[in-house]
Amino acid sequence: MVAATGPLSLRPRAQPQTPARAELCAELRPKPARGFTLVECLLVCAVVALLAVLVIPLLRGTELRAGRWDAVDALTRLQGAQERYRANNGFYAADITGLPGASPFSSQGRYLLSLTRQGGEAYTATAVATGRQRHDSACARLTLSVDSGFPSEGPSASCWNR
Repeated sequence: MVAATGPLSLRPRAQPQTPARAELCAELRPKPARGFTLVECLLVCAVVALLAVLVIPLLRGTELRAGRWDAVDALTRLQGAQERYRANNGFYAADITGLPGASPFSSQGRYLLSLTRQGGEAYTATAVATGRQRHDSACARLTLSVDSGFPSEGPSASCWNR
């Protein structure tokens, strides 16, 4: 039997560690896995999709409600222009082109304005939604009826953000 120690040992002799050999050994050693697994990536995607499904309709409704301010502002400006016209001429203008500074479009371009005079003392101004604002089905058409300087708004107070 061979002795476990001595020059004829079966065990390999320990090699002296040099810096180059230590680096080589470190490179060959298995490293812990880095990154994300497929399951983790799919889980994150599912959570993001769920949040998108819940949040996007809420944001869209908020955008449409905010867009109504464009119509309210346009109709209010139109009313002011009509009152100035009436103060100078004694009656309301028959159409928007006869009003100085008035435009058939709202300031943000979300609504198209029209004007209908009912005698000299009354008119109805209408704002009809255009573009993406048309999806606001409850308030796609806002009206402002004025009779002798007294306004009434339609179709509902909620469309006028009140």
